[in-house]
Amino acid sequence: MATENTADRSAKAQESATAALPPATGEAFRDAIARLPSGVNIVATAGPAGKAGFTATAVASVSDDPPTVLVCLNSKSPQNRLMQENAQFSISLLPKDAVTLANIFAGRTGLHLEDRFRHGEWTALSTGSPVLADAIMALDCRLHSFQDVGSHVVYFGTVVATLTKPRDPEGAKEVLIYHDRHYGEA
Repeated sequence: MATENTADRSAKAQESATAALPPATGEAFRDAIARLPSGVNIVATAGPAGKAGFTATAVASVSDDPPTVLVCLNSKSPQNRLMQENAQFSISLLPKDAVTLANIFAGRTGLHLEDRFRHGEWTALSTGSPVLADAIMALDCRLHSFQDVGSHVVYFGTVVATLTKPRDPEGAKEVLIYHDRHYGEA
């Protein structure tokens, strides 16, 4: 006589619970992912196609050998052309007091492309892409590849230079984050 083992019962219970859940919609996903705190970054590019930058929370480490990161940009953004043609970009993690700058680069003020760089103090590392001078950390990247995924383009960059601000010895909050559709500090 065959008996049902614990793993089989667990799998059946999980299937039953999953079947009762509604499918994930775009709105449900956005509401869920908004609960994930993210660092607020400015991704910038400069080169033959021009200079541009945007605010991004969809930034992640991919590998440390070679150092590689990814950044996501809405496929409707005109900045995609510049990112691809310049084939380089930087990522600047914003300090906690940079909400105004985050909003400028998020397109909430009406400033476009190079006009956004009139705000903040900018420098460059290896590629010439703009880096915020008071960034908590900055990564300078050469474009490795990009891929259309759903509503966004995912850019993979090989990190060629880094800049890191020393940690606050008192452990004070110093990074601007975005959580539950609001800015905060970490």
